[in-house]
Amino acid sequence: MKVLVTGAAGFIGSFTTARFLARGDQVVGLDNLNDYYDVALKRARLERLQGQSGFRFVRLDLADQAGMRQLFEHEQFQRVVHLGAQAGVRHSLKDPHSYINSNVFGTLNVLEGCRHNGVEHLVYASTSSVYGASTRMPFTVHEPASHPLSLYAASKRATELMAHNYSSLFNLPTTGLRFFTVYGPWGRPDMALFLFARAIMEGRPIEVFNEGRHTRDFTYVEDIVEGVLRVTDRVAAPDPCWDSSSPDPASSSAPYRLYNIGSNRPVPLLRYIEVLEQCLGRKAERIMKPLQLGDVPDTFANVDELIADVGYKPDTPIEVGVRNFVDWFLRSYNYQ
Repeated sequence: MKVLVTGAAGFIGSFTTARFLARGDQVVGLDNLNDYYDVALKRARLERLQGQSGFRFVRLDLADQAGMRQLFEHEQFQRVVHLGAQAGVRHSLKDPHSYINSNVFGTLNVLEGCRHNGVEHLVYASTSSVYGASTRMPFTVHEPASHPLSLYAASKRATELMAHNYSSLFNLPTTGLRFFTVYGPWGRPDMALFLFARAIMEGRPIEVFNEGRHTRDFTYVEDIVEGVLRVTDRVAAPDPCWDSSSPDPASSSAPYRLYNIGSNRPVPLLRYIEVLEQCLGRKAERIMKPLQLGDVPDTFANVDELIADVGYKPDTPIEVGVRNFVDWFLRSYNYQ
């Protein structure tokens, strides 16, 4: 297939691009290489992809309406995997406009490109953050996600609603994937695992929010990518059982689907830190802090629909995933 992967220089996007290339697909990778975090890391991810047969990189901002229109018209993609976004719950408190520009307006440009150029299936990244104030565990795609606690989460929920609109009006097959706390090698420097590892290796204390009472459905990056590929291959279709008098948020009479991709195995934050300490061979000095604005205390993914529809459930334990991260981190940043 000919696939567009947006956010190809990003954490999940670079792994996803590599998997498509490995199975022989043609991939156009799009990224704007912004400076939200270290651009050198983004370029290093790209270097692993460039030169591979079937890959071409395009530097372009999702919010560039004319550029996105020209890209879609010229390339005529069969599938689109939309992973590019302004990420980060906490940053959305500081720079809210970037989330609307990238996540909402950028996604609109992707939807328009798909609509006007015969794209067979659009798969896009959402987030577990959309569940927001809900404490009914495990989180299921069958419940409304109506109470986001950050603009990041709200912008991602907006993309889900926009996708349904295009599925309904224009018969565009769309599938949204709610990712749960992704971690692993090549991860973002603003994510907890990276921040903790760097602080521990530099002899600085780590900040542990919510007094360490978080539980998170930590999901290894390659497990996420396996789910992305399987879902991309399964083109969304109308749900024949969908009932407008009792509407299921996870499906529709239009070709629209939502899935959680999580480990289905929540882990206490303090256990996560303990595993990291064991892998680094060092103990962390901990500064306990209250819950941050926009954060949720716990996440837990119900993945029944993912199992039923594509036969897959993430299964990498944190002991393996954190070890893989640490091996990459120590090697890449020259820590002894």
